[in-house]
Amino acid sequence: MQKKIVLASTSTLFGQQYLEYLEPVIAELFAGLGEVVFIPYARPGGISHDDYTHRAAGAFEKKGIRVKGLHTFEDPLEGIRNAQAFFTGGGNTFLLVKQLHDLGLMGPLAGAVNAGKPYLGCSAGSNIGGVNMQTTNDMPIVYPPSFSTMGLVPFNLNPHYLDPVAGLEHMGETRETRIKEFHTQNNIPVIGLREGNWIAMNGEDITLEGAHNARIFLAGKEPYELPAGERLSFS
Repeated sequence: MQKKIVLASTSTLFGQQYLEYLEPVIAELFAGLGEVVFIPYARPGGISHDDYTHRAAGAFEKKGIRVKGLHTFEDPLEGIRNAQAFFTGGGNTFLLVKQLHDLGLMGPLAGAVNAGKPYLGCSAGSNIGGVNMQTTNDMPIVYPPSFSTMGLVPFNLNPHYLDPVAGLEHMGETRETRIKEFHTQNNIPVIGLREGNWIAMNGEDITLEGAHNARIFLAGKEPYELPAGERLSFS
């Protein structure tokens, strides 16, 4: 089956409701499906798994899609095996990755998505679509047994990517600086994904979608801008 993956920078744009800007994407990605399994482990702000699942369910209800939290399954591995599709919400990437590894779910989840089950990730949920989580912006509030993630795409993401602010050049540390530090130790490409953008993967075709350019970082090269609508290729 053809892979169907969306990795979004954020779940909520300023002034909008939760997942509002992604409503057309959700309708297309999950067309014809009755239920999505929600992975709430990133817990933004320490929200409970139940409350986070309720938030997601409210957004999907508009499309006539039920949401079931992975935490509610007696056997979460069976939950992944039997799921029609997946949505992983944002929050803390360290916490999300630790939980998935501790439960032995990272590999099975990747296998299910690579086999064709649709996947939507936002922020932390997008980070785990990359090769590893080492370009997250999050605080290391827990220590996962591995930084490796699903490797659905052959690069890493930096969601919520921010450009230097004009007039505040003294701020010193920027996202670009941090990504360049990553590239002193790693050769993995990194996509600086601005708010309102997402990566779409259909089969083996990967494109940038949304309202803005993305900033592309390759080890040993100057970063460049990729316009929305363009294919992502590093060959």
